[in-house]
Amino acid sequence: MKTEETIGYILKQKNLTLSTAESCTGGNISARITAIPGSSEYYKGSIIAYDNEVKMNLLRVSPNTLEEHGAVSRETVIEMVKGAMGTLKTDCAVATSGIAGPGGGTPTKPVGTIWIAAAYKNEIITQKLEKDRGRAPNIENAVCEALNLILKLIK
Repeated sequence: MKTEETIGYILKQKNLTLSTAESCTGGNISARITAIPGSSEYYKGSIIAYDNEVKMNLLRVSPNTLEEHGAVSRETVIEMVKGAMGTLKTDCAVATSGIAGPGGGTPTKPVGTIWIAAAYKNEIITQKLEKDRGRAPNIENAVCEALNLILKLIK
């Protein structure tokens, strides 16, 4: 069974809802979740917040957080995942923000740096990816790790 199928099964069994907040993954997590028949029973939607204005306005990420830590940070994905749960009114959520490449990296945040946060009720766990495999593989790896993170949290 695929990870997204297992997630759906658990969400249905526990009568929970899920939302996503995606930046660097650009809707790819949502696509994997909604590819599963019956996902409308537990999946409410996604906010693809590629721009910081969207992060601030729809996900309630603080301008101070973005200024102090940047869009690609643990602090930002924590605020994104909380914002997704609040805005979309779900029991759990997953959020991603990172530098998929090939450009955009810095010495302190090189290409391949991606932060993921998963939340279930009041519990939040995060993960940092730091390997550049190329744009498409970076995105795919982030999607897989995000799905694994939410599965770990709801099990």
